[in-house]
Amino acid sequence: MARVPSSAVAAAGLVGGYAVARWTGKRPLGGVVLGAAGLAAGREWHRRGGAPAAAGLGALYLAGFAGAHPLAKKVGAWPAVLGAAAVVATASWFAADARCPRSGGGYAPSACDTE
Repeated sequence: MARVPSSAVAAAGLVGGYAVARWTGKRPLGGVVLGAAGLAAGREWHRRGGAPAAAGLGALYLAGFAGAHPLAKKVGAWPAVLGAAAVVATASWFAADARCPRSGGGYAPSACDTE
C-alpha cells in the first residue's frame, strides 16, 4: 500500500489543527489534530531519516506551530499557518520523503516500505 508522504501529513497537521480550532472554537481539539499528525509524521521521519532527522523535523514542526502565532499578528492567521506548513513540508520532503523514490502510483518497494 502506498504511503502518504510525511511532508503532506505534517502540513495537514498544521493547517488542519488550526482549522479545527478556529471552526469549532475549541483550541484543545485543534491541538489533538496537530498532535496526532505530528506523531504520525514523526514516526515516518524516524523511519526514513533516522533519529536526527526526526528530532530536527519535530523541532521545526513545533517551531512552525509556535512561530505562526506571532507571525499571524503581522500577516494574518491563514497566511501565517500556510507559510509555516509550507516551510515544514518542504524541509520534511528533502529530509525524509525524497529518500524514498516513487514509481507509478506508490512508493517503489525498498527499505522505505519496511515496518
